[in-house]
Amino acid sequence: MRIAIAVALPQELDSALVQGAAQVFYTGVGKVNATLATLQALQSFHPDILINFGTAGAVHPSLSGLLPISRAVQRDMNAEPLAPRGITPFHTGLHPLDSGQAGWVCGTGDNFVSAHDPWFDTAGIHVVDMELFAIASVCQHQGTPWRSMKFISDQANGDSPTDWQANVRRGQELFVPWFFDEFLAQTKTT
Repeated sequence: MRIAIAVALPQELDSALVQGAAQVFYTGVGKVNATLATLQALQSFHPDILINFGTAGAVHPSLSGLLPISRAVQRDMNAEPLAPRGITPFHTGLHPLDSGQAGWVCGTGDNFVSAHDPWFDTAGIHVVDMELFAIASVCQHQGTPWRSMKFISDQANGDSPTDWQANVRRGQELFVPWFFDEFLAQTKTT
């Protein structure tokens, strides 16, 4: 199985930790960078599945650790009254984007969340990031299955910038064992 792992920054995952098992590519921060890097990776590598891994802020303080993501929504698309918040007007694609896996809802936007937005509760958003919706959109468009695992680096509040910097490297300690358990076990049984 050809596996690609999309990560925003090298600080979040050292590619040597999965060398030989997956092709890691770094998207850079934000939706535009993630879109361009993901499209290029899918066209050059042709993976059977793409996994997004990275940090996320928890909207609910009870969330921590490594979380599977079931759905991605755009938290910063607000073109009301042309379309409800989170929906791109005149776009015929899916909203939200489903991974096909059980898990949490991730709201993607091009800003670092450091204060609660009541719309997150209305939209059922559990965690926030800056790349997943773009990555999932490209995968959907290209017909590539995707999954996402997010490490909670901060609580999406006023302490988030400091907390993120302190925790950005910690997620790989949980992701790498999850990855090998999930995908090497599948490879051995098929």
